[in-house]
Amino acid sequence: MNVIDSIVTQAASIAAVRRDIHAHPELCFEEVRTADVVAHKLTEWGIPIHRGLGKTGVVGIVKGRDGGASGRAIGLRADMDALPMQEFNTFAHASKYQGKMHACGHDGHVAMLLAAAQHFAKHRNFDGTVYLIFQPAEEGGGGARVMIEEGLFEQFPMQAVYGMHNWPGMPTGTFAVSPGPVMASTSDFKITIRGKGGHAALPHTGIDPVPIACQMVQTFQTIVSRNKKPVDAGVISVTMIHAGEATNVVPDSVELQGTVRTFTTEVLDLIEKRMRHVAEHTCAAHDATCEFEFVRNYPPTINSPAEAEFARKVMVDIVGDALVLDQEPTMGAEDFAYMLQARPGAYCFIANGDGTHREMGHGGGPCMLHNPSYDFNDDLIPLGATFWVKLAEEWLAQPAA
Repeated sequence: MNVIDSIVTQAASIAAVRRDIHAHPELCFEEVRTADVVAHKLTEWGIPIHRGLGKTGVVGIVKGRDGGASGRAIGLRADMDALPMQEFNTFAHASKYQGKMHACGHDGHVAMLLAAAQHFAKHRNFDGTVYLIFQPAEEGGGGARVMIEEGLFEQFPMQAVYGMHNWPGMPTGTFAVSPGPVMASTSDFKITIRGKGGHAALPHTGIDPVPIACQMVQTFQTIVSRNKKPVDAGVISVTMIHAGEATNVVPDSVELQGTVRTFTTEVLDLIEKRMRHVAEHTCAAHDATCEFEFVRNYPPTINSPAEAEFARKVMVDIVGDALVLDQEPTMGAEDFAYMLQARPGAYCFIANGDGTHREMGHGGGPCMLHNPSYDFNDDLIPLGATFWVKLAEEWLAQPAA
């Protein structure tokens, strides 16, 4: 494994920063303390910063040995926010805030990019500019979109942008990257079915919305199995059904909520259209009415082929071909998708291992993302930072297009 020695030397101090951030998690657009930690470290290392994009975002500007004169620039992004959930771990750096936890490893993403920043500040072994993007509000807040809307790519012009996420279950020391769709779009729906309530013993006197809702949920799955092409991925999950207050009363209404995931806008358009038709016509068939709401959140995360292949070559140079895997697409969503809509780039995975890195006293359960027993594997910091450094140096060494 070809890891940069100077990064390994500083890894323990960066891990201490990571654990401090883990102990003080902040939710989307509230990452004030985390942004202060990032800004302090970058400033300490002599890296100019810009603050305030997306409210709490921080961008570090590292000019190469040419002072950035080449005009070439690459962006490296790490997300900073935590999740609104209770941590089960009992180790020393467990969350100090009730109902808030770094259960997705964004603390580790910050740490890996900080370790790379420290190396960049000392060596600057490149021509051009590296922009270090510390982004707020990935967990549902769309922080990437907000930073872009507020001028990220105009204020910091870059020709490519890369992101990286830790991935539990993959053996430590491995990476994964592939061209094309790697994470899905995410959309939410809310359907309110309005019938006519009454006595449960006299159902014929009303319009019962409960069997209408049951029929609707079942029919939605035929959209996935019978309306779209079998080779096109799509998921419809009804995750909430709310109805009634008493066992002997037919309710006036039922509320269905859930999520839709796809890899293409075309499949998403189809699903939304068919869901609306199913909802409206199923209700009409039973003399009921419905209110249909469909909100599109993050678009699919789609890697540019050339940039994904470039990342793969860098990974192979670090860990060898056998430890660079094809990145299997996941139906999870990621707001880095907005950055990839605006600039060429790639979103890749770094293995977080099987969870055995956790210290004694961790809670029960696996070390999976969004799990109350999750913890980032600090052993990844030198490897992830080495990837960021080599990726930027080698990308900027290419001749301008």
